[in-house]
Amino acid sequence: MAASPEYPESVERFRAGLRACGASGDPIKLDENAHTAAAAAEGLGITRAQIANSLVFLADGKPVLVMSSGGHRVDLEKISAAFGGAAMTKANADDVREATGYVIGGVSPVGLTTELPTLVDTALSEFSEVWSAGGHPAWVYRTTFDELVRMTGGVPTDVGEA
Repeated sequence: MAASPEYPESVERFRAGLRACGASGDPIKLDENAHTAAAAAEGLGITRAQIANSLVFLADGKPVLVMSSGGHRVDLEKISAAFGGAAMTKANADDVREATGYVIGGVSPVGLTTELPTLVDTALSEFSEVWSAGGHPAWVYRTTFDELVRMTGGVPTDVGEA
């Protein structure tokens, strides 16, 4: 898929993923890259907890996606339990790219190159709007907890450290 003059190729793939799952809206470009939840929140003028981080882990060596609130760290024991007691490790940059087609900092919840089992952090349900990466570190997308669950087919789960 060739990039349009408006969007990089990875953002076009994200937009196509949005349309495929019936979502409306478009990603927006921040003035600065949003490689971290703190940077994205600052650029949007929101709290870090409203950022839906797309984190890739390996569950017994197989990639899984965890949509986590940027307001806390992920508890590996909780996500292990959600994946049947699987041994959990954080995916490296190559694993992330291979499993999603996106670079770290730009991993979005849709438009992935492979379908991944997904957890969606219940902490995100506290907000009327949350923001996810839009396929590139400089692009973000406004959504809701319910839409994230629907778009990803994810399982709502408490994934945060106590």
